[in-house]
Amino acid sequence: MSDTFRARLFGNLDELTTTSRLVVDRPAGSRHPRVPQAVYPVDYGYLEGTVAADGAGVDVFRGSAVGAGVVGFFVTANPGKRDVEVKVLIDCTADEIERVRRLLDDLLGIGGLLVRRNLETATGSDGPTAGEKLGAQTWQQRGR
Repeated sequence: MSDTFRARLFGNLDELTTTSRLVVDRPAGSRHPRVPQAVYPVDYGYLEGTVAADGAGVDVFRGSAVGAGVVGFFVTANPGKRDVEVKVLIDCTADEIERVRRLLDDLLGIGGLLVRRNLETATGSDGPTAGEKLGAQTWQQRGR
């Protein structure tokens, strides 16, 4: 993916996350509703007012690196649900991304292609490039 396309994609993800409220319906430590051995390593929810391919809100994993913003996303394919989804990673550390990968691959069996934000492109010597602003998100949690 070229730097221009990557910048546009991550800029669009930044726009969605900064203008939407994240609803956490599965806090870190909670169990998956259909796979009880799968425990969420970070908060999991959706962006209110957005629509993903499955008709629900865009899925989001939120970690502990407050202020990091969108750091990447997973593209998953679930033959059981017969769908493909994008799961955005917000404020996740490298360790948290690896724990999400293990949840998706080892426990849920759906795998996922990780697309990381290219931080060299996003934060050049003059700061963020056009379309790659890093900003704070507005959060709302439910289900604790």
